[in-house]
Amino acid sequence: MDIHSYCPEKVLHPETAVTKIKNGSRVFVGTGCGEPQKLIHAMVQERSIQDIVCYQMLSYTFSDYVNDKSFLNRFSLKLFFISQRMRQAAFEGKIDYVPAYLSQIPELFHSQKIGLDVALIQVSPPDRFGYCSLGISVDITLAGMMNAGMIIAQLNPSMPRTWGDSFIHIKDIDYLVEHEEPLCEAIPTSKNVDIVERIAGYVNQLVNDGATLQVGFGHLPDSILPYLDRKKDLGLHTQVITNGFLPLLQKGVITNKKKSLLPGRIVCSLCMGSTELYDYLDNNPLFYFRSSEFVNDPNQIARNDNLISLSSALEVDLTGQICTDSKGYLFYSGIGDQVDFIRGSKLSNGGFSIIALPSTAQNGEVSRIVPHLSEGAGVATTRGDVDIVVTEYGIAELHGKGIYQRVMELTQIAHPKFREELINEAKKRHYIFADQLPPTKQDLIFLEKYKYYLQLPEDKTVEFRPLLPSDEFASRNFFYSLQDTTVYYRFFQRRKIFSRNMLQEQWALVDYKRNMSIIGQMQKGQRKEIVAIGSYAESEEQEGYAEVAFVVREDFQDKGIGSYLLSILESIARENGYKGFIATVLNENTKMIHVFQKRYPNARIKMSGGGDVEIHMAFGEESAA
Repeated sequence: MDIHSYCPEKVLHPETAVTKIKNGSRVFVGTGCGEPQKLIHAMVQERSIQDIVCYQMLSYTFSDYVNDKSFLNRFSLKLFFISQRMRQAAFEGKIDYVPAYLSQIPELFHSQKIGLDVALIQVSPPDRFGYCSLGISVDITLAGMMNAGMIIAQLNPSMPRTWGDSFIHIKDIDYLVEHEEPLCEAIPTSKNVDIVERIAGYVNQLVNDGATLQVGFGHLPDSILPYLDRKKDLGLHTQVITNGFLPLLQKGVITNKKKSLLPGRIVCSLCMGSTELYDYLDNNPLFYFRSSEFVNDPNQIARNDNLISLSSALEVDLTGQICTDSKGYLFYSGIGDQVDFIRGSKLSNGGFSIIALPSTAQNGEVSRIVPHLSEGAGVATTRGDVDIVVTEYGIAELHGKGIYQRVMELTQIAHPKFREELINEAKKRHYIFADQLPPTKQDLIFLEKYKYYLQLPEDKTVEFRPLLPSDEFASRNFFYSLQDTTVYYRFFQRRKIFSRNMLQEQWALVDYKRNMSIIGQMQKGQRKEIVAIGSYAESEEQEGYAEVAFVVREDFQDKGIGSYLLSILESIARENGYKGFIATVLNENTKMIHVFQKRYPNARIKMSGGGDVEIHMAFGEESAA
């Protein structure tokens, strides 16, 4: 459509268009990389415009002016999220932060709780029917535009045309400014690559094929995405599209085939990235842009089965409280979309949320896992909402667990040099027992190679991994689930009580070299339960040998689990320099004796004077497979 023929009276130069803004106006400005840069510059440079209040989600161009005293005398900036370029201004009190859930910001405009006189937006040129597209900035821009008394739009051919609820007709725009310029770009720089890779490795374990993802604002969540490139049929329902998604889109990892809400479509609200990404979105029906009140509505999010929310945090306290928007009293970012998606994922069938963060800050000098949030820090996500926390040291599963278990889970994934201090602080607050042992100070990343999977009939899988301090409660449940005969065969006594001290000692003695314990787990609903435990410990009597023992729950016996567990233990023992195993077995425990003899046909069996036998098993070539 030729706007000069259709509505010539609306077409103005930018300097003229902004003079339509009256002093004292409340002005909404389009979001982030979609903001109308030329209109912003023109408004600021028009000295007659005074006492303006500007509302914006993410701000870039205003950062050019926030250190100018005359600008601050004329403009008051109210931001719903603090971008990196505006962070110092926030620290210095030059801008005002409006904390609000993204899903609820549009309603602030619709209800007139925040009244708007003018909307400055950027759109694509109109099509032959007169419709312009909001392009990469629909989020709260749609609601801001709809509720403003006057709309001034910058028509920019560089703005992609996006599908969805992103269109506005020329007749509904009051003034049009034609100006082509490159869109703002948001390309995060790579940093802490080793830490990102480790965190991504753990996140990769949690994301199943066919899951629908949401990825929050921030460098870390975006950096994790390329490491999911071996997944299949992932879907997207997310607030913001970034460059991190491009490799997954280009490789066909993201297909949206398994989505239960709008299958085949990526549901999103905003795009922040490079020109390459904007070109990919242009007129691409794969992307379905909707307002934040839809995309971030927990009830809409929950319509996606297996929705996994991935976001980050500044710090996490030992009870599970999450801070995302402030460093102490200094406002740093914003609430954004985290709470909306965490609550939506919890309502999703098979869904859950992940908070991913490095274990330390300030070059390793400060722990991000803390006894309590910093003074002044805001609680964005409550301890009742948090589900899974991931650092480069592992995975902490918190949902449904008490404070004692949370302390152990989170301390276990803190940086090793802070673990003892965190345990001591937890004791002072009576979160844990006074005699609680701290997790090892070892970096246990090497344990990732000790993960194994055994496929059982009926499409069931047993997952094997080393025992961790956080398994104390689960191992207690395991031992109490065993029948008396099984307990007797394992401990040579009719044990009825499996005390906390006994279970604590079990993991505390494990150094993962001279002593090792492996657990076998099965998925039960949304949790995993232990069905087998096997251990070896260095023998005091025979050099180069380790004493071995294991137990399998009765309903999982005779399925090959014991033999598989024994093979795992042997593999690890060989790696750590052992030449063989020694086992003491009750004479009547014929099943256990058979397992040993089957793997070690040349085993030496020595009868004792009592009712047990001692089996010596050398790691010969025949047992190396």
